[in-house]
Amino acid sequence: MSPAAPPSVDVAAVNVAVAIPSLLGESPVWHPREQVLYYCDIPGRRLNRFDANTGSLSHWSFDTEVASCAPMLDGGLLLAARDGLWRFDPATGARTELAAPPYDLRTERFNDGKCDPQGRFWVGTLYEPRDAALAGLYQFHRGDLTKRADGITVSNGLAWSPNGRTMYWSDTKAHAIYAFDYDGASGTLSGRRLFFQFPIKRTGQSLEEYGGRPDGAAVDVDGNYWVAMFEGQRVLCLSPSGVVLREVRLPVRCPTMPCFGGADLKTLYITTARHGRPDAELADQPWAGCVLSLRLSVPGLPVNLFN
Repeated sequence: MSPAAPPSVDVAAVNVAVAIPSLLGESPVWHPREQVLYYCDIPGRRLNRFDANTGSLSHWSFDTEVASCAPMLDGGLLLAARDGLWRFDPATGARTELAAPPYDLRTERFNDGKCDPQGRFWVGTLYEPRDAALAGLYQFHRGDLTKRADGITVSNGLAWSPNGRTMYWSDTKAHAIYAFDYDGASGTLSGRRLFFQFPIKRTGQSLEEYGGRPDGAAVDVDGNYWVAMFEGQRVLCLSPSGVVLREVRLPVRCPTMPCFGGADLKTLYITTARHGRPDAELADQPWAGCVLSLRLSVPGLPVNLFN
């Protein structure tokens, strides 16, 4: 389902929050204790930290791709990188291995990762040849890394409903968002179903006609699912029943993930990409790779901490 003309927000309502571009910005996380934004640059092999109050931007560099991060209850960050899961201390730069990668590093890597309301870390993988549905979804809890779902190619879109009983997960390659029934007590999934199916890009279809494919996502306090549409130059807000409520048009072609931040959680931060994009597109879209922001009337859910 997709209405022909969902209500849209004027591009002028979207601002640039971080003007220094990443190659492929991803996994924005508003840290509830530090009141700053962390986000990754996957091919740039960087973790960034942005303080909106001072405008300062700092970063840490790594030897491999870091795809997602999550604040930890006892301090520091959990990082999901190609070479496994790690505890990272931003104050010292120390990195301690938590779990080895469960895949062949030559063809697969961790991608989108977030914590559930109970503090378990969920992280999906990306199968880089992108010619088969060989990626999976893993749960990391009490030192154990366990595969919980599979059958996709590019894992993205992790989020939970406000009551924690529904988990969302998308396959960017298949243009599909799935929903599961989620048991928070046991951390188990059931009832996998298609939440929203977007049209696959047709051969020869122009980007102006193409609506994009679902990338990262976040949920607001009303249970609406905000999803970045990669190559679609927009973010969509979907109701819990899968109806498009709002379309936010963006000044860049490739948004990657939204997250709610700011003291009131009413600022929607949106990471974007410039890696591999055509020169003409980049010349026309100077904010490509930057972090964008948009003020909303409804707050988002706070980030869950890894326990």
